[in-house]
Amino acid sequence: MQGFIIKLSRAREEDMIVTIIAEENLQTLYRFYGARHSPINMGFKIDFETEHSLKSSIPRLRDVIHLGFPWMGEYERLRLWQQFIALFHPHLKDSESIGEFYFALLNDAALRWKDQNPKRVAVESYVRLLDYEGRLHKELNCFFCDQSIEDDISLIRAFLPAHQNCSHTLSINPKGLEWLYRHASTLFLEDKEVERLWYVLNEGF
Repeated sequence: MQGFIIKLSRAREEDMIVTIIAEENLQTLYRFYGARHSPINMGFKIDFETEHSLKSSIPRLRDVIHLGFPWMGEYERLRLWQQFIALFHPHLKDSESIGEFYFALLNDAALRWKDQNPKRVAVESYVRLLDYEGRLHKELNCFFCDQSIEDDISLIRAFLPAHQNCSHTLSINPKGLEWLYRHASTLFLEDKEVERLWYVLNEGF
């Protein structure tokens, strides 16, 4: 099966606990250290097998093959990818059967990461996630004062809408935000607006 590594935790000596968004579920597996093992890292897409044992409650990660992307040799793109994918663990850690959506979302983002601005890809992917989970607030009522927002829209954590004067943060142009919410596209957002949304996204899902 295939999956994306969203967390690596050191166990005893060089062994690792590996958390993976697989094609239909979230898996926590034990990775034994050894010279014969191929290297793994945060954010890698891998093909793998699992092995169950009566001696452990955690299945073993086996036969790992790294399914790399061309951009993984570019330090800045890899750093942003690892920063983005790390956000999925605290969001999904209490889940097990998560369906196909999250794997498909990451796979699509990874394929676009090379040719597009990674921060735009991340913001667009996050909007798709919020929409899928029913948390995309398309009705623009301010999170702080609960009044309708006509213009000077700002977004805070989880892309909750707010008046710029209430949140004291950069505003987002309404046309660009409407297009983002309708088409999961940052086409009409300026770079500084995408930078702001990337910052908000990194506060947590």
